[in-house]
Amino acid sequence: MTPTTEAAAPRARRTRIRFGALGPLVALALLMILGAILNDHFLTLSNLANIVARASFIGIIAIGATFVITTGGIDLSVGSMAAFIAGVIIIIINSLVPSMGTGWSVILVGIVAGLAIGAAGGAANGVLVTAGRIEPFIVTLGALGIFRALITFLANGGTLNLNFQASDTYSPLYSGNVLGIPLPIIIFAVVAIIAEVALRRTTFGRHIAAIGSNEQVARYSAIKVDRVRLMTYALQGFLVALAAVLYVPKFGSANSSTAVLWELQAIAAVIIGGTTLRGGFGRIWGTVVGVIILELIGNILNLQSFISPYLNQAFQGAIIIIAVLLQRSRKTTN
Repeated sequence: MTPTTEAAAPRARRTRIRFGALGPLVALALLMILGAILNDHFLTLSNLANIVARASFIGIIAIGATFVITTGGIDLSVGSMAAFIAGVIIIIINSLVPSMGTGWSVILVGIVAGLAIGAAGGAANGVLVTAGRIEPFIVTLGALGIFRALITFLANGGTLNLNFQASDTYSPLYSGNVLGIPLPIIIFAVVAIIAEVALRRTTFGRHIAAIGSNEQVARYSAIKVDRVRLMTYALQGFLVALAAVLYVPKFGSANSSTAVLWELQAIAAVIIGGTTLRGGFGRIWGTVVGVIILELIGNILNLQSFISPYLNQAFQGAIIIIAVLLQRSRKTTN
């Protein structure tokens, strides 16, 4: 190669990376324009705030999934785990109401317990993947069935309902706002900012990318691969629990159909945002944009009558397939 060609190659790669990064933003802008054309109420502040608030559940989980997928792993149990944790939070709060009342003290006990269970559940998945040397797909697929069966058992095939008075105390965590900004959006934003810094600016984040790029090279580089991978699954479980903590005050109940296919939405958001499914590269802000894109699609379908909103999950499944095909085509081209 001539010096000119060698200099042009890095510039071409940087250009491809920039265009790839702009993809989710372009898709978001096009959806905003489409929504505004189709419905006059689409761009109202209340509708946009509702879209982002609704996206916060999946968004928080998808941020955890970004860490897991960047290492080359996957977690299919997040929806079932969220349902189980929501059910446990409700049971704990209801059981403590007679002795502790319906104030914030009993709510905090339920929240802390839920977060601890989520981190422990995620860590259990991580241990099976790292120490057990079982494929993440198999481990988390099994965990999906276990958690879904557990919430069905706890609810005795029915629905667990939060104590009515405790629900009044708990509900501001979802319905409240700070300076007019709904609390779920604030929590989602804080989690996203911390995650972006962790993935981009810390040794932990660099190790995650190194493991996803080439696990053997990472081991030769003295990176504690099993420990880092275990931490990503524990983090995923913790963020699933945080999403469940926000879910309970909104709906006040949990049953066997709670959070069904949340794993599909989380993975779709991660892939749309530019994180490679094979691992090695993750993009938190892209995941945030991806989850908002998915919620925008659902919102547009709900506002319009010519396409059934029941096709929303079909769109999400198609998006995953198309995004992976595009990733593979870019890899082949490069």
